Amino acid sequence: MILLCLANSRMPILWMKCEGLMLLFVLMLYFSVKRSAAISPDGEALLSFKTAIVNSDGVLLQWRQEDPDPCGWKGVQCDAKTKRVIYLSLPYHKLSGSISPDIGKLNHLKLLALHNNNLYGTIPSELSNCTELRAIYLQGNYLSGLIPAEYGGLLDLESLDISSNSLSGSIPSSLGNLSKLSIFNVSTNFLTGPIPSQGALDKFTKDSFVGNRGLCGKQISVTCKDETGEPSTKPQPPISEENQNGKKKSGRYSTRLLISALATVGALLLVALMCFWGCFLYKKFGKNDSKGLVMDVSGGASIVMFHGDLPYSSKDIIKKLETLNEEHIIGSGGFGTVYKLAMDDGNVFALKRIIKTNDGFDRFFERELEILGSIKHRYLVNLRGYCNSPSSKLLIYDFLPGGSLDEALHERSEPLDWDTRLNIIMGAAKGLAYLHHDCSPRIIHRDIKASNILLDGNLEARVSDFGLAKLLEDEESHITTIVAGTFGYLAPEYMQSGRATEKTDVYSFGVLVLEVLSGKRPTDASFIEKGLNIVGWLNFLVVENRQREIVDPQCEGVQVESLDALLSIAIQCVSSSAEDRPTMHRVVQILESEVMTPCPSDFYDSNSD
Repeated sequence: MILLCLANSRMPILWMKCEGLMLLFVLMLYFSVKRSAAISPDGEALLSFKTAIVNSDGVLLQWRQEDPDPCGWKGVQCDAKTKRVIYLSLPYHKLSGSISPDIGKLNHLKLLALHNNNLYGTIPSELSNCTELRAIYLQGNYLSGLIPAEYGGLLDLESLDISSNSLSGSIPSSLGNLSKLSIFNVSTNFLTGPIPSQGALDKFTKDSFVGNRGLCGKQISVTCKDETGEPSTKPQPPISEENQNGKKKSGRYSTRLLISALATVGALLLVALMCFWGCFLYKKFGKNDSKGLVMDVSGGASIVMFHGDLPYSSKDIIKKLETLNEEHIIGSGGFGTVYKLAMDDGNVFALKRIIKTNDGFDRFFERELEILGSIKHRYLVNLRGYCNSPSSKLLIYDFLPGGSLDEALHERSEPLDWDTRLNIIMGAAKGLAYLHHDCSPRIIHRDIKASNILLDGNLEARVSDFGLAKLLEDEESHITTIVAGTFGYLAPEYMQSGRATEKTDVYSFGVLVLEVLSGKRPTDASFIEKGLNIVGWLNFLVVENRQREIVDPQCEGVQVESLDALLSIAIQCVSSSAEDRPTMHRVVQILESEVMTPCPSDFYDSNSD
């Protein structure tokens, strides 16, 4: 038929019909190929999850549409026989974005672990469709909204940790149905109302609920009161089965039919456009996969240098900036993406890209950067200058080849020895003490953590990102913990009030010391399973008079006097009372006098009983 059409193509009417037949043939061929090469339904659900993630450390780059199933993807584990996804585990991968509701289509999922990322938005209620779930770990993110009451139907659930987020509302009484629940943690949120006292939640103690100032109930020894001020234990109404399975079911069925029809029409239109415009689009955009920074440094960009020891013109630097793309990314975080900037003479710098936050950003930005650029200290990362462009700001720092302390502690196979750990702690302390006491104006860091301590080629520590928390603070927001700070390092009073002081930095430094000593992140999974963080673990060991057990068993050359003195400092720094914490000047004095000069013959074997 198509050949007949081509043979009579001079006839206009017949040619129009032929165009339709050819388009239909192309569509049939496309969907035939698409169907034969389609990824599994679980793979489609995970690709939707990937689409909702706007930033990460690159862990999702190998998740590809052309794979037959997702079983070889990083962070994904499938059942060997059915190829259905049973584990999705992606903690500590700097995932930023929302959690796609399509994750609820993984109906054989047993474990969901997305803790300690930068996820925001609501917790999808669609996870209640994953009735085989045994564990949900979402702690240490920026999730908001309500705890889905539908999770009361996950009757096989054994672990639910959604602590250290920004969740609000009450704890659903339906969670009392989870009879198998052995780990439950909703601490450090903004939850309110009575804690359900009936069912599974009755067995959990104060540690599961601490840090929610609006909660009440016998679990935390706070009497609930009703609107009249009288004690009340009125339970929350249960979820209506009729609403869940009756009227809504038929409505959802009709909606699905409508969506399916619209999707089919949309797909036909999309493929038609692909047929007619595909070549044009490929020619225009197809070869531009590695998007650089050219759009950021064109149209009025200027270079401002703080120190006169860089032998480059603005033109030379801008020319190099225009060549940067995703291949040059060496890190990312709450303050921006970091690129490696290599000049023609071999000198290397780190470039931090910050997107503009508001219309009045420019004047404030330049004023603050002038202050930060004037600060030079041995234990601070040197800010060389910045590029002022229409759409973003590009800060130019010295490049430190040793990477971050976070990488050195948790991602490298060779553990740091005792002397190296002490030197790193001392360097970080001196850098922070300079910011608090000696520079003008004095600076509160607000985000002391292992990834913000960088190391040079000799593993000497440098404090980075100082001043950026204030620089990027949203003046209209009173919740500064969303902008500055990382869960696990934040002082209790900072979590409650959002007000940063030097003593909140001291607390974060104390957590950092414990992290260096133990080799464990502040919210390590081994702590979370017990409802603790690294400070809670330390407190437990102190009560048991076993505090020396906190030391990393792989650390060589540990000295008893140094260890005991360092533990004493850490305990003071992480005191729940800000007034009881020492200043950073005092910390440096103790480190120099009691930690760095111990008896050299007294060693501690961390593997001994």
